[in-house]
Amino acid sequence: MMNKHLSGLLMAAFILIAGLVFNPFSAKAEAFHWGFKKAVDEVPPSAGAALDSLLDKHGALYKGKPDEKIVYLTFDNGYENGYTESILNTLKKEDVPATFFVTGHYVKSATPLVKRMIAEGHGIGNHSYNHPNMTNLSEKEMENEWRKLDEILLKLTGLKRTVYFRPPEGTFNERLLSKANEMGYRHIFWSVAFIDWHRDKPKGRDFAYGELMNQLHPGALILMHTVSPDNAEALPSFIQDAKKKGYSFQTLDDLVLEYENIHSILR
Repeated sequence: MMNKHLSGLLMAAFILIAGLVFNPFSAKAEAFHWGFKKAVDEVPPSAGAALDSLLDKHGALYKGKPDEKIVYLTFDNGYENGYTESILNTLKKEDVPATFFVTGHYVKSATPLVKRMIAEGHGIGNHSYNHPNMTNLSEKEMENEWRKLDEILLKLTGLKRTVYFRPPEGTFNERLLSKANEMGYRHIFWSVAFIDWHRDKPKGRDFAYGELMNQLHPGALILMHTVSPDNAEALPSFIQDAKKKGYSFQTLDDLVLEYENIHSILR
């Protein structure tokens, strides 16, 4: 979908983290693009102490516990490309939950699919109404993006509101994190992702499967896009083989409950 989602996956985080280390308060104004070196050998990736501290301050999450073989599946849905039904069929067959981060366009143009997601117990996340760079908006404009998405969801599906937010293109700063909290939203990033949003540039089922298995790690929070035929084709084998390796699949609600319980003990 958006060609900035993983821009500089191997280097962007180094620059981001370096900026935070030398100026930990700059995130309030500067825009950052989420990304870091991919996980290997089932070792969870790290965003670094400075960024972890910033995210923790606002309850933002990108992975689960490093000693539990749990996977959290999420999908970004900016528009429908004909593969979401197959993905939903796989999730139903394998009895695996997921969270779908939707835009206003998706909710309006693919309402039956969103209703099916809800009916089958999947989570619906807020990906903004218009998919803008949220860090360029005023606080009032930020509110409008979240509220308009929730309003169209309520009108067309009956879902009262969303509580998880994924910023378009992974672009964020502390002002956005803080305003989201004020409005009752928690940022959800990811620890596993790959270039899968170009609808006209499929790389094949084996590419998606290889990326997913190679980056798999305990506490993996996986981002995929539903526009990719590669993902739809690779998902059944990935889920089955991850289970064979001892992994289970849980919801973002489970992740948040775990996070909050840990922090209530520490407080």
